[in-house]
Amino acid sequence: MCGFCGILNLDGTPVPPDVLDAMNAMLIHRGPDQGAAVIEGACGLANRRLAILDLSPSGALPMRSADGAITLAYNGEVYNYPDLRRTLENDGHNFRSGSDTEAVIELYRRHGADCLDSMRGMFALALWDAPHHTLLLARDRMGQKPLYYYQDTRRLIFASEIKALLCHPDVPRHPAHNLTPLLLAYGYIPAPLTFFEGIRMLPPGHALICRDGAISTHAYWTPPPAVGADSNARDMNYLDDLTATLEEAVRLRLLSDVPLGAFLSGGLDSSLIVAYMARHTSGPVKTFAIGFAGEESFDETAHARRVADLLSTDHHEFIVEPDTIDLLPFLVWHHDQPFADSSAIPTYLVSKLTREHVTVALTGDGGDELFAGYERFHAANLAAQYRRIPGPVRGGIAAVVNRLPETTSYKGIARRARRFVEGAALSPTEAYFSWVRLFSDEQIATLYDGVIDPAPTPHFTGLFKPNDPRDLTAQLLDVNQTTYLPDDLLIKADRSSMAPSLEARAPFLDHKLVELAARIPSNLKLRGGVTKHILKQAAAGLLPDDIIYRPKHGFGVPLGRWFREGLRDYAHNVLLDSGTLARGYFHEAAIRHLLDEHTNGQRDHGQRIWTLLTFEWWHRLFIDPSTPTPL
Repeated sequence: MCGFCGILNLDGTPVPPDVLDAMNAMLIHRGPDQGAAVIEGACGLANRRLAILDLSPSGALPMRSADGAITLAYNGEVYNYPDLRRTLENDGHNFRSGSDTEAVIELYRRHGADCLDSMRGMFALALWDAPHHTLLLARDRMGQKPLYYYQDTRRLIFASEIKALLCHPDVPRHPAHNLTPLLLAYGYIPAPLTFFEGIRMLPPGHALICRDGAISTHAYWTPPPAVGADSNARDMNYLDDLTATLEEAVRLRLLSDVPLGAFLSGGLDSSLIVAYMARHTSGPVKTFAIGFAGEESFDETAHARRVADLLSTDHHEFIVEPDTIDLLPFLVWHHDQPFADSSAIPTYLVSKLTREHVTVALTGDGGDELFAGYERFHAANLAAQYRRIPGPVRGGIAAVVNRLPETTSYKGIARRARRFVEGAALSPTEAYFSWVRLFSDEQIATLYDGVIDPAPTPHFTGLFKPNDPRDLTAQLLDVNQTTYLPDDLLIKADRSSMAPSLEARAPFLDHKLVELAARIPSNLKLRGGVTKHILKQAAAGLLPDDIIYRPKHGFGVPLGRWFREGLRDYAHNVLLDSGTLARGYFHEAAIRHLLDEHTNGQRDHGQRIWTLLTFEWWHRLFIDPSTPTPL
């Protein structure tokens, strides 16, 4: 796993080595093992390397072809590399290294940009084809590895992280103020947008080609739409292919020249990954789990320990204390943008723990998105039944629910009931997005001191196709896979794991498995109130029923309790600081009301408070200083 950056001066001027080196130095956490730059006149590529395959100098990055015609900066792993290597050797290529990077160069020689079609893995890359004056930028199909760029009439600048782009003196650091309502609503900025004006993110499955100064982008792969419900579908028609493809995806991700392990929460997805790993490793699998002190409803370590015992793993645990709020600036720094997913805290900490023992870790990321694992999928179907209740009765239910105080436990029954009732009053698609939102339109209007962009909800509801004949579950699967998965979950996974220089691999995101999952009818994924039904059938025999059918427990953080107790003053001091208020984004009275409601136990605003804190710290780290300083 690595990080890279580069500059292509469209006006033909030479690339300044000091600027490229400064950009590359900002990415050292992504690749502490080796770093270098290659400059050929108007094009310069630089790489930081975390050595996973071929630990010798022959695998150094950026890598050049034997004749020097092609230079590749690279981040990721191509898991079918051994097969590709054999094919290339049969075609006459003599490999100089044991790295998958060299195979990518040779694939490009034979197929041009179509080489991406043969690559099975997670990656981002920048390839300079000097004889043809062509730069190829590309990102893997699911968006596991990031790639950002800035362009104007004179240059194209690109990097694995935004902070590296900001090291170039010509890249502006201006907040995209118009996106603030979108950020407050969903907690992240969806690609290709970023919260920096002029900086874009290359979408998943896309390639950017710059040939003789002309820039174009295209999708080389798009996720297949999920198949809707089929009353004639049977588990047996899909189980063999599902188990074989998932096991193959796990086996391929064991390719490594360094020690590897796995995150283990004790839930279905991570437990299933570890069970397959145990089949293909000679010794005990190293597993890693995390829990929260004094907050049993958020702590899964007992379940993880049970799975570890069942599978005889070499198990390690870490307990999080409230003082981890000190990590907030550090996490904001590594995410580059305001980012409201507080599970970045445990994801980083379990990554840090894991990195003390191994360099690579497999994860269960993607299982919920492929197989309808979230409760909101079931809620969307329940809402249709709830709407059939007479209006006056629903009004009475809403009145009762709205008076309930909100606890800070993981389940938070009152909070969840209120969100369901409020969402169920909306159209099916609007209901779904009301359940995944942080701030409602009304809350944003009260809080935000600016012109309200009416786009937060339509930005996503526009992804639903009019007159789609499929059931709602299938439609929601598509939207999740193209929004929350790449722009929240995978951003968090990448930044939180790369901060301590750990490579995280997600077998569920193997594109062959994604394509297979899309062909499985939605009623085999969500059957009645049972989420991930067919995946649970696939786990039979590998895991005990009490693990397979244990209620889903997300990777949540007890922010509600923290901000009511030990971190109450911290939240008040940061959000009501005179410098914070002077920015002019938010009304002071609205912030005070939010904090008071939370402290008094009327509402659990823990996630909303966290969102505002990340927003403020982003300003302090990236916008206020004349030169952002690494943490």
